[in-house]
Parts: sequence; structure tokens; C-alpha cells
Amino acid sequence: MAVDRESLTNADSGQSRLHELGYKQELKRDLSVLSNFAFSFSIISVLTGVTTLYNTGLNYGGPVSLVYGWLIASLFTMLVALSMAEICSSYPTSGGLYYWSAKLAGPNWAPFASWITGWFNIVGQWAVTTSVDFSLAQLIQVIILLSTGGKNRGGYEGSKYVTIAFHAGILVLHGIMNSLPISWLSFLGQLAAFWNVLGVFVLMIIIPSVAPERASAKFVFTNFNSDNGEGINSKPYIFLLGLLMSQYTLTGYDASAHMTEETKDADINGPKGIISAVGISVIAGWGYILGITFAVTDIPYLLNENNEAGGYAIAEVFYLAFKRRYGHGFGGIICLGIVAVAIFFCGMSSVTANSRMAYAFSRDGAMPLSSLWHKVNSQEVPVNAVWLSVIISFCMALTSLGSIVAFEAMVSIAVIGLYIAYALPIFFRVTLAQKRFIAGPFNLGHYGVIVGWIAVLWVATISILFSLPVSYPITIETLNYTPVAVGCLLIIVLSYWIISGRHWFRGPITNL
Repeated sequence: MAVDRESLTNADSGQSRLHELGYKQELKRDLSVLSNFAFSFSIISVLTGVTTLYNTGLNYGGPVSLVYGWLIASLFTMLVALSMAEICSSYPTSGGLYYWSAKLAGPNWAPFASWITGWFNIVGQWAVTTSVDFSLAQLIQVIILLSTGGKNRGGYEGSKYVTIAFHAGILVLHGIMNSLPISWLSFLGQLAAFWNVLGVFVLMIIIPSVAPERASAKFVFTNFNSDNGEGINSKPYIFLLGLLMSQYTLTGYDASAHMTEETKDADINGPKGIISAVGISVIAGWGYILGITFAVTDIPYLLNENNEAGGYAIAEVFYLAFKRRYGHGFGGIICLGIVAVAIFFCGMSSVTANSRMAYAFSRDGAMPLSSLWHKVNSQEVPVNAVWLSVIISFCMALTSLGSIVAFEAMVSIAVIGLYIAYALPIFFRVTLAQKRFIAGPFNLGHYGVIVGWIAVLWVATISILFSLPVSYPITIETLNYTPVAVGCLLIIVLSYWIISGRHWFRGPITNL
């Protein structure tokens, strides 16, 4: 196919670089740096991650794990983000991580490196969407429970079938929204970012202000909760387990990379989107954690399944703050609504990133029925990939009907699977490609290799850490199935490669 040199001359830097990498412009390049940032920021969504796993932080270490664990996870996450941003600047394509691995691993290892990275990335993204939308379905249940009187006053408690029905409805809405033109998604993405910032600011001020009883600064910054009822007494071990909340929240910023083919000057703005999304989330998240924790006075009660919110800690904090001051918890329910909207936007942006990854991966022939998933409609939207992501995320959530343990194992891929996909191209950049890596406009200079190695070691650390037992004695009900889930994914991906993929997959395929 001949290349129109005039169009190349008039193209922005991101489109020019895309042509240099061998791809034609098929998606509409209409996103600003603000819109690119907004998608990653909305997926990170501190209101989503912190709210959903605040129970975990309280149970494993309490305030000390929440406050200081966030800072530790934030530091190392920023190093991972910086390494990813440097690579993104050099290779601004929708394929993102798997394309990076192919280019950085060299021609001999490119197909296999691309295959492993791509499948861990896309399955991890599907797991993120599953987790986010399921957590929204659960929060809606809690809002209904509190609105109808609470657990101890005859409030309505929906069954697991009601939860999965809510989950299905939310996914359908996200599929419809992601079928809209990119200009609409750009607006919704910016609205989502604004809502998250405003929501954090409002809640971190209102909740401790309304609460009649507030924790002291000493409690917030020095109290360590070792009474977790899980049979674990080692404080260092408890603290490390408490990091899960922070690391789960600080996930999903690869969305900026997957949106680069729709972003203006993507070799510059893509990296900006990654770094700014993580940086602002770090600040907003710490403020949110501090604000909520100042309203915590009785950890065992908040974690008790027999409280009004059924053991949902932050919901109980919000509800009690208003009820104790005004005699009713209506204000707390409104605050939970603010969080619910943020989670809804998070799921929307997650489907956006999923679909762009599926579009790019199928464009290179890596997925079954690839010709179907990389089609774009008249609005230049990969609508088939959108609905593929919706359907698979719903199927992953169906495991909750059989066993909540199986569902949690499935969702655990959201953190470990994604971070393995993050680490692989960084590993190739600091090893096989160390001397031949050609940096883009954004680069770390001589510090790139050092930062990259620290990022890889951090991912290896959390992959081991989050695979450790979280309760003793270990039984079928208390076993941490994360290594089982990730191991099964690895076996399936490798088997697919050995039996089939290695015979026909050659890595990213140019279409110019």
C-alpha cells in the first residue's frame, strides 16, 4: 500500500510515528492530553479502589497500613509508570504493552514476548472491568440496604442473583456508552476525571467534619490493627498484606497507552497521561484515606458483618457520621452515591481500554476471530471489540454464583496479571534492548535502566506478596487462590502458544 507523504507531513507527531511503525490511521485521533489523562485517572479512580478494599486495609494493619502503605505503593508505582511512559513515547500504538515487548525483545523473541504480554494484559483488563462493575453492583446493594432501614432494621438484602443482574445491567450501559463516537467518550472521560477529583475533595472534608466522634492524629498515624481474626500475628506480614488495597487501586494507567492512536501528539501526550494520572491519584488518594480514617473510631465494629451496612466499612462510616449527628443517615447514603458514580465512570473507562487493546491485539491476528474484533464502524469506533469486552467480563463474573472464592481468584488476575504485563516490556527494555532502545521525546536519560530495574523488582515482589496466605490455618475456604488463578492463566496461554500460536503468530503485523 502506498503511503500518502502529504498526509504524513500534515499529521501530528503521534500519527507520523504511527506511520513509521507501519500502521495506518484507522481510529479517529481526536483526544487531547487532558482526555488521555482522564481515561487512566478514571480507571485508577481512588474512590473506587480505596472504597472497595478499605476493609482489607483496616483488617490488615489498620491506619498504619492505610496511610503509610499508600505512600510506599505510590512511590514504586510511580517508578513503574515512569518506565512505561518512556517506552510509550517511543512506541505510541493502541497495542501498547504487547507491541512494546515485541519491539524490545528483538526479532528472535518478538512473537513469544508479544504473545505472553498481550494475553496477560487483555485478560488482566477484562478482570479489572469484572471487578469494578461487580463492586459497583455490591455498593448499589449496600445503598439499597441502608435506604430501606439497614441490616438490623429489616433492610432489603439482595441475593447473589440480584447482584449479578445489577452487574449485567451496568455492563450493558458501559457497552452502549463505549459504542458512541470518540468525541462523546472524550467528554465523558473528562467528566469522570472531574467527578473523581471533586468527589475526593468533598468526601475527605465532609465525612470527618460531620462525624461527632473523630479519631486523634495519633490514632490515624500510629495505630496498628493486628487483631484481624485471621490467625496472623506477625506485624510485618500483616502490614505487607495491607498493601493490597493501595496496589489494587493504583492499577489501570496503561489505558493512556491504549488510547494513543486516538490522542493528538501521542508520543508526548501519552506519557504525560500516564504520569499525571498516577501522580494526581497518589495525592488525591492519600487525602481521601486520611479524611475517611479520621472518622474511624471502632475498627472491629466497622468490620462486623452485623452492622447496618453488613460489614461494608466505608458505607458504615458514612452512614454513622450523619446518623449520629442528625439522627438519620440520609447524608451518608448521598455520599455513597457520589462514590457509586465514580465507580460507574471507572467501569466505563475500563471497557474503553479493554476494547482498544482487543482491537490492536486482533489487528495483529493474535485472537480467535481476529478479523471480527478489529473492525471499526462508520464512527471509527471498534464496536465489536467493545461488546466482546462486555460479554467476557460478564462471563468472568458468573463464577460468583458458584463460589465467591472462585470469583476472588478470577479478580486477583486484575492486579497480578496486569502488573506482569507492565513489567515484561520494562524487563526487555533494561536487558535485551538496553543498548538499542531508541527513546522518544519523553525519556529518563541515564536513569532509565535504573528506574526500570526497580520497577521490575517491585512487580516481582508484589506478585509473590499477593500470592501468600492471608489466613491461618489454611483451608479450602481460606486458601489464597491468586497463584492458582495466575498459574492457570499462564498454563493456558503457554499451551495455546505451543499447540497453535507458534505456528502462525509472528508478533505485530504492519498494515502499511
